[in-house]
Amino acid sequence: MNINLEYYKIFYYVATELSITGAAKKLNISQPAVSQAVKQLEQGLGIELFTRRAKGVSLTHAGTLLYSYVRDGYERFLAGERELAKMMNLETGEVRIGASDMTLQFYLLPYLEQFHQLYPDIKVTVTNAPTPRTIDHLEQGRIDFGVVTKPLKTDSRFDVSCVRRIQDVFVAGDKFRYLEGKQLSYKDLEKLPLICLEGNTSTRSYVDNYLHNLDVHVKPEFELATSDMIIQFAARNLGIGCVVEDFADKLLSEGALFRLSFDEDIPSREMCLIIDTGATMSVAATKLKDLLVVADE
Repeated sequence: MNINLEYYKIFYYVATELSITGAAKKLNISQPAVSQAVKQLEQGLGIELFTRRAKGVSLTHAGTLLYSYVRDGYERFLAGERELAKMMNLETGEVRIGASDMTLQFYLLPYLEQFHQLYPDIKVTVTNAPTPRTIDHLEQGRIDFGVVTKPLKTDSRFDVSCVRRIQDVFVAGDKFRYLEGKQLSYKDLEKLPLICLEGNTSTRSYVDNYLHNLDVHVKPEFELATSDMIIQFAARNLGIGCVVEDFADKLLSEGALFRLSFDEDIPSREMCLIIDTGATMSVAATKLKDLLVVADE
């Protein structure tokens, strides 16, 4: 049975309005076109669906049976269209972001606040993880995009846009004031108690590789999960903290910590927006991504 689905749509409106005229008005088509569509449907099914009356129509037993199915199906289509329109108008939807503590705190938060003010009904889910795990989440389709830090290990399917620069530094508290103002060699770090991030982060990998290239080999006194904890440990004189400078800015400005000086700074690196170009991004995620990109142009 090969029946034009448009006939079922017209049947739905005639059955709902119990009127050829009413259906024609709802559909914005002519009454003859509605009558012809109903006739074609009845011929295709081989049974009468309506009883024609002086004023309008009524459903036959067969029409009532068919209407119970067509109504459920067509109203589901309409509900789907309404939800799709809400999604397109950013009245509903979800954004899934992957970000580290650093990229959240020193880049993303102001944009998330702005996005929430613009689109309060959009759900934003943030998966907080180091860069390598964020890339894994992106590969597995668990997030729409990530905000990560270099160095990155990715293939050509990922689009990477750099959004701001960051600087890795070594900081210390009062116990180590004898080092303040001195021009140090990175080799001196081998004799000092260091506080570093755990080894599964891009920050730790970057600093370790830089020191290794200088033939500097360190064994941290403490390896911690977050840079905020490194700052707290350093402020309590438990060692020399290795962090991105943003984390230490407040205590540096207050004088509770100072930055160690070396022959040269560790080369700065970048925070990046990373997207899987092979995946389809939600409307809401695309809007937030565009907000980030425009802000950094």
